[in-house]
Amino acid sequence: MGGMAAALNKRGEDAVSSVLLMLQELEHRGADVIQVATPTSTMTAETPRELKNTKMCSDTAVGHNFSRTFPEESPPTILRKGYALAFEGRLFSPSETSDINTVVRELEPEPQKKAEYVIKKFDGSYTFAIALPNKIIVGRDQFGTCPLFFGENETICALASERKALWKLGIRRIRSFPPGNLATITFQGFKFKPVATLSQPIQKRMSMETAARRLHRLLLTATMARVSDVEKVAVAFSGGLDSSVAAVLAKTFEKKVNLVTVGLEGQSELRYAEAAAESLELPLQIHTYTIADVESALRKVLWLIEEPDVMKVGVAIPLFWAAHVVSEIDCRVLLAGQGADELFGGYHKYLSDYTRGGVDAVQKSMLHDLMMSYETNFQRDNPVCAFQEVELRLPYIDREVVRFALSLPVDLKIKSPEDILRKQVLRFVAQNMGIPMFIAEKTKKAVQYATGVDRTLRELARKKGLTQRDYVKRVFDEIYPTLKEEEER
Repeated sequence: MGGMAAALNKRGEDAVSSVLLMLQELEHRGADVIQVATPTSTMTAETPRELKNTKMCSDTAVGHNFSRTFPEESPPTILRKGYALAFEGRLFSPSETSDINTVVRELEPEPQKKAEYVIKKFDGSYTFAIALPNKIIVGRDQFGTCPLFFGENETICALASERKALWKLGIRRIRSFPPGNLATITFQGFKFKPVATLSQPIQKRMSMETAARRLHRLLLTATMARVSDVEKVAVAFSGGLDSSVAAVLAKTFEKKVNLVTVGLEGQSELRYAEAAAESLELPLQIHTYTIADVESALRKVLWLIEEPDVMKVGVAIPLFWAAHVVSEIDCRVLLAGQGADELFGGYHKYLSDYTRGGVDAVQKSMLHDLMMSYETNFQRDNPVCAFQEVELRLPYIDREVVRFALSLPVDLKIKSPEDILRKQVLRFVAQNMGIPMFIAEKTKKAVQYATGVDRTLRELARKKGLTQRDYVKRVFDEIYPTLKEEEER
């Protein structure tokens, strides 16, 4: 777990210094070991500053800030004959070796030709960069759960786990690296190749009972892959359907499951979560916050998610708090229910799609939302957890779960345009798992409203005579003043 950076100097000059600058901006993502590598050399230190006077020089370089989730983990940057590899994230495929050694074994003996097979073969949450002479090859997992941004200016092509690292190099036009793609970076710039992108599979008719039974098996396998290497795991817990299913699935594997619920003082949803945890017979950590806590968290969250999006802020603040609690109880892995709404029709807007265009419109909307989750959800959630040295793992975002869910007819998810519950097949799974009906049939309430964060942001904005949007933008501009200056030019 940490932050990755890679750079190619388009003039054939040194790229190592650019990677070091980016790693300095990403120090908060990994504090144990810093590594920088070129196709012919590698160096390791405790901080990027220790490498400031390095004599390494190459027109391509990769680097990584690393934090150990587990004591035995090795830094995921490695030098091989003729190339250097940096790997960030986690594979969820069974292996007898470390993730980076598994990737190396797949790449050799021809990393340029075999890099795409890494993306095709391995489920997981990861990015990787291969530094070769005059060239860098970069890949990202199929769903984009591990963030990666790219951009270039007149001298540098660069990639990093957060945008602020690219801003440090003076790069302003920054985009999110497309999931399931492989990119080749040369002196001419970026060239992308889709390798394992999402598409709509053929729908398969089956009964609700059959669908629920198969989905349950797939979720069990997906959860096992995400908890098999830990003794204890935390769950971001609302007391609702998605997080309750995730919690009970983790409990199935005899892990020590810690439920974590956060919210503003006096929120009724806190009492509901407490009742749900008691019914599931799982320990619950409830932490409450004040208006002052929201104001304080807002600045840190905006610095981490790097965009003044009101909805993203409203979701990120509770997750930021939850990850902090998880870190405080000395747990390093957090499970969450992201993806369930896109896969099983959880959002209310799908009813409007149903009314306007029928099941075809719903299907297209759900697929689109899933495909865009890397921008709307994952690049928001990963940094707020990584900052707390907590690894976020998502059981619903699993290749087989996603493939199966997308193949299910809409009527197994949403009965009709009047279906206020939605996610019918997942609710059926919950009932089969013995989850109480008051949880299995709970209506969805978005986290920013359930925790009281959205209302509190509105109150803070009103006190300053601003709309919620303008208030968030003002704070963002205070954190990133250079961006505001450029915007006004």
